[in-house]
Amino acid sequence: MTTYHEFSQEDIQHIIDAGQAHHDSVNLKAMGPSDAMLHASPLVLGETCISVTVENHSVCLNLPIIDKKICFPIPVSVPNGTAAKACLKICTTIGIPTGVCVTISALGMQIVHQCFGKC
Repeated sequence: MTTYHEFSQEDIQHIIDAGQAHHDSVNLKAMGPSDAMLHASPLVLGETCISVTVENHSVCLNLPIIDKKICFPIPVSVPNGTAAKACLKICTTIGIPTGVCVTISALGMQIVHQCFGKC
């Protein structure tokens, strides 16, 4: 049976709150259109990490915001049972969570990085 590792909901909420607070402090309504457009691109914030283990040459995660369970391939040079670290960054656009970026590291190197949604 596949194990889907989960990130701390409390950490995720703190990152989302920071994105909303930033958007609120920018006050887009008071800006001219050209200045407001500078803030239309996604803001990638925070990072929360968890310890995971390589199983069947993959690391499986339950990803918040996009609400998907995804297994990431791990190269065969990283043996099953290897301790790894999975980190999550959250993307917001005008204060609304719109995507996530995942980075998985093992044996002192980054082995996977992928973003989902609008990042």
